[in-house]
Amino acid sequence: MEVVYEDNHIIIVNKAPGEIVQGDKTGDIPLVDTVKIWLKEKYNKPGNVFCGVVHRLDRPVGGLVIFAKTSKALTRMNEMFRNGEVEKRYWALTRNRPPKEEEQLTHYITTTEKNNKSYASLTPKKDAKKAVLTYKLLGASDRYNLLEINLETGRKHQIRVQLSAIGCPIKGDLKYGDKRSNPDGSISLIAHRIRFTHPVSGKEIDIMAPLPKDNLWQSFRNLE
Repeated sequence: MEVVYEDNHIIIVNKAPGEIVQGDKTGDIPLVDTVKIWLKEKYNKPGNVFCGVVHRLDRPVGGLVIFAKTSKALTRMNEMFRNGEVEKRYWALTRNRPPKEEEQLTHYITTTEKNNKSYASLTPKKDAKKAVLTYKLLGASDRYNLLEINLETGRKHQIRVQLSAIGCPIKGDLKYGDKRSNPDGSISLIAHRIRFTHPVSGKEIDIMAPLPKDNLWQSFRNLE
């Protein structure tokens, strides 16, 4: 487990693709349990360890995840997320170049639980939730494009379905239209940077995740 920030109230972990943040029907050990074990061993804590899930990332996505070590931090962080006071920036690799170098996308997203898939529409629909993000083209290699995404709402599979809707499915994301999977089962989307005011101390927290070690991601390291 890779801890990138910790204090008395919060801990920020760089999640590996393939890990689940919270338990699900697969029965796989979730990241929150791994964090609890890590905290228990590090501080030699007796009994149960408090670790609150503040937000989640899709299983095939890597990057920064915040956990709360106190109930006060959990309550305040949850409120900050609801109020849009946490800036979340993602990096994504796409095979196709987006139609514009920078654009705000607004869609209305519905989700089908049966196949665990979201669908984006340009017009409101019954039970659809408004989804807004802004992307910016940061760079390109011979075959791939690097986009930075500022997520303004938090909908299920939002970045994946919205980029797919403009013809730019994320590399490795077969569910949303890419043609080939990544060897490790990941998709080329990472929660790269998170910035917010600390819920207790009030200081500015600005954390960046290290890029994955594969050569493609590393070729864009100079753009950080």
